[in-house]
Amino acid sequence: MQPIETQRLVLRPFTPEDAADLFEYLHKPVANCFLSLALATPEEAEREAAQRGLGDTSIAVCLRASGKLIGDLFAEPEDDTFSVGWNFNPAFGGRGHAHEAAATLLAYLFTQRAARRVYAYVEDTNLPSQRLCRRLGMRQEGLFKEFVSFRQDADGTPIYENTMQYALLGHEWQSNGGMHGPSPARG
Repeated sequence: MQPIETQRLVLRPFTPEDAADLFEYLHKPVANCFLSLALATPEEAEREAAQRGLGDTSIAVCLRASGKLIGDLFAEPEDDTFSVGWNFNPAFGGRGHAHEAAATLLAYLFTQRAARRVYAYVEDTNLPSQRLCRRLGMRQEGLFKEFVSFRQDADGTPIYENTMQYALLGHEWQSNGGMHGPSPARG
């Protein structure tokens, strides 16, 4: 993916230089679904940043003014369908960065990658991601009861979480005027 600039952000491939910023929010992930990605050391962050830079599925989200990595997106292709998601540094929350980045990603997938459908899984306890899905024009398609476990209780028994699936079809996105959010500054 070529870098995409919005009014405040740059979406681009990961580089090894992103390691310290990645460590900031992945040493103690906020959302349970990212617990398996927790980084224990800066050295692990260096390896993770380098690994993410090898493919097209992980996208670094950086502040345009400073270049600081504040989060990431993913888009995993399944033919003409993409599984999407996001993880942002909570220190930068509440400023609309996740919406700006995710709306830009959806526009890219529908216009440049010919996506027919995008979907996201969100735990029923992750209210910010649910709100983001709705702001992006995605609809809830299902609720999977006790779908997945990201952690265990004190006895080692898995704690299963309910997971919602949100989705958006390309023609729905188009009929709603395309991107639900800011237009990219330049691509």
